Amino acid sequence: MFQGASAINLDAKGRMTIPAKHRDALVQQCEGKLTLTKHPHGCLLFFPRPVWEKHREQIAAWPMSARAWQRIFLGNACDVEIDSAGRVLISPELRAAVGLEKEVMMLGMGTHFEIWDAAKLAEDEAAAVAGGMPEALSNFSF
Repeated sequence: MFQGASAINLDAKGRMTIPAKHRDALVQQCEGKLTLTKHPHGCLLFFPRPVWEKHREQIAAWPMSARAWQRIFLGNACDVEIDSAGRVLISPELRAAVGLEKEVMMLGMGTHFEIWDAAKLAEDEAAAVAGGMPEALSNFSF
């Protein structure tokens, strides 16, 4: 179960260092083999390969009416591996698609991660709070 936020700086080549707290688990779970893809909310989804493969099968089985969504998720998927320095390379195409420059946030979302441009994430979170709690969470409490 991946959780928590990590502030990370991309290097000049677009490589992201995986935080140590997640790196060991990823190496054990999937031998450092991961998949990145675009999400329409403006972030990247970052999956351990076995988790992605289950999603990939489901997405591939969607009906023709969902072809545009298949292109978003499958057409942008990129397999990566953790290198010996604990980094992954995010392709220029994926970085450009979601506006990743230098400062990024990696958010643990349970079975996978989201990778956001840090400023865009702050804006999205502020907008969500300003919009109030959605009806679906009306009975939620800590």
